[in-house]
Amino acid sequence: MADQITLPCVLMRAGTSKGPFLHARDLPPPGPERDAMLIRLMGSPDLIQIDGLGGSRPITSKIAIISPSARDDADVDYLFAQVDIDSASISYSGNCGNISSGVGPFAIDEGLVPGTGPTTQVRIYNVNTDKILTAIVPVADGRARVTGDFTIPGVPGTGAEIVLDYTATTGAKTGRLLPTGAAENVLTLEDGRRIRFTLCDMGNPCVWVPAEDLGMEGIELAAQIDGDPALLATVHEIRGKVAVAGGMIARWQDVDLGLPMLGIVSPPQRYTTSDGAIVTADDIDLCVRLLFMGRMHESLAGTSSVSVAAASRIPGSTVAQAARIADPKRLRAGHPLGSMPVTVVAKSDSTGGITFTSVGFSRTARRLLAGTAYLPA
Repeated sequence: MADQITLPCVLMRAGTSKGPFLHARDLPPPGPERDAMLIRLMGSPDLIQIDGLGGSRPITSKIAIISPSARDDADVDYLFAQVDIDSASISYSGNCGNISSGVGPFAIDEGLVPGTGPTTQVRIYNVNTDKILTAIVPVADGRARVTGDFTIPGVPGTGAEIVLDYTATTGAKTGRLLPTGAAENVLTLEDGRRIRFTLCDMGNPCVWVPAEDLGMEGIELAAQIDGDPALLATVHEIRGKVAVAGGMIARWQDVDLGLPMLGIVSPPQRYTTSDGAIVTADDIDLCVRLLFMGRMHESLAGTSSVSVAAASRIPGSTVAQAARIADPKRLRAGHPLGSMPVTVVAKSDSTGGITFTSVGFSRTARRLLAGTAYLPA
């Protein structure tokens, strides 16, 4: 078409997120031209992204860019892009755990990695964080298997279980598990309030704040959180000041919408999910409400689940203080749509530090469409 350009595209649902999966070879090199192309592909800036592939929510305004890896320790390189909805901006500041679950199936189905055996291990180099993660993908007849009996809250039905190992992602953004050097810290807001927090950088750097410090129960849903501009302003300030404390930025006012993410934690308690189900205190080890891109996350981001699980094993952290651990090898995080189990195995070393031997979670993913995307020339 004379007035449109074409772009090969695979649309995938990966975990509780959705977005285009693209080959790097089909895109311009990194820079303003590629950024503009990806922003236009999603239909931003527009609150409903009506003229693009975005779905008007942060969890549906994501892109994965995949290429064969030249590294000895990886099969594919994966760059994650978060496209803002109401502005013409794009961020590559961190990874997305849910989108990550689609990388292995995409690599197998696109012929980048041979699909062999009942499961295939795909070693993924995440360009955003300079870290390696591993996906164990069920395979049938050389392609990623879709059907199975694994369920995740927030996704209807069942699917084939994809196991993601994030053990090697400690210090994903800052190079340190605890960028501030302490398990618990205290910051003072502009209005004089003092807020306790833990900044844990595994998977992605996330700030974990006790609900009581914000005057919350910790089981609020989107209508209460997103409809409270004072709370959102407080969250923005906390994120900014924690980013300064962790050496991520120089001025707290310069914090962007992406990282660090902020989670509100509280002890396990009974609550009603966004879709009307009941979660009891016995079903979970911890209540979590995650703030992402200026609003409450519908469930729990994959990378933040890794961060909160790691923090739950750090003595004295805000997460460890709130959690009631039932299984020493697992954390059950209660989020707005239910419970997410995260594998976490840690041990103390001779210096009192923490070493993680296993951190990860399971997701499902499904190819929804493969074809050609069109963008105005």
